[in-house]
Amino acid sequence: MSRATPITTLLSAIALMIGAHALSASETAGKSAPSPYPARAEDWPGKGVVRVFGWMKQNRDFFWTERAKKQGAIVFAGDSLTGTWKTLGADFPGTLVANRGIGGDVSRGLLFRFREDVLDLNPKAIVVLIGINDLTARQLASATLENIRSMLALRDEQHAQVPVFLCTVPPSAQPNAPVDEQQRRTLNDGVRQIAKETKGVTLVDLYAATATEDGTPDPRYFNNDLLHLSAAGHARWKEVLQPALQKAGVL
Repeated sequence: MSRATPITTLLSAIALMIGAHALSASETAGKSAPSPYPARAEDWPGKGVVRVFGWMKQNRDFFWTERAKKQGAIVFAGDSLTGTWKTLGADFPGTLVANRGIGGDVSRGLLFRFREDVLDLNPKAIVVLIGINDLTARQLASATLENIRSMLALRDEQHAQVPVFLCTVPPSAQPNAPVDEQQRRTLNDGVRQIAKETKGVTLVDLYAATATEDGTPDPRYFNNDLLHLSAAGHARWKEVLQPALQKAGVL
């Protein structure tokens, strides 16, 4: 983790413009329900694929009911790799956590809901893992990285002091969800670079923690689908995340 460079500052400004359609804090104030997903792809912030499934609205409606009691939580934001971490509260006893992972979500979807589902909780810290569904949709890693930078720009705008723990995308080997491994490498290298150059962002190398020497999923940490983390996989995630949280004074 290091201070931002002039190049980083420029990238953050560009990212903020990319996310210009994301809801502002004033627009979310006084609302009684989460903002509906845009009907047209061009009305979404960010770049790349968009995905909307029925359960996503249900998840967001539930998140809305928890807004008051999750104020000041460590917020975990992402897709099903995060959403399936059902023991999250028990794994961090004595710490208020909020799981804001939604199955099937992509980086553009997380960018859309980042303000309402994450920043509006006035988080103590934010843990982000996103990108596997972008990869399976054959989205270029560059678009995902732009969306991540846009999320960080929103963080800077609303809660610049809140630390972010940015995770690399773990390996996978699900035949029904193939991934271009070069794009995964590009994405993870980009995540590492963002963490290196962006103030208040710490890398959590989940890929390195769950891959074998040849880059395949370590079966100790995955379900039989070799895509989703098992209970042992989430325990492994905690193992590499907890020291970073402690070093930052979050735990």
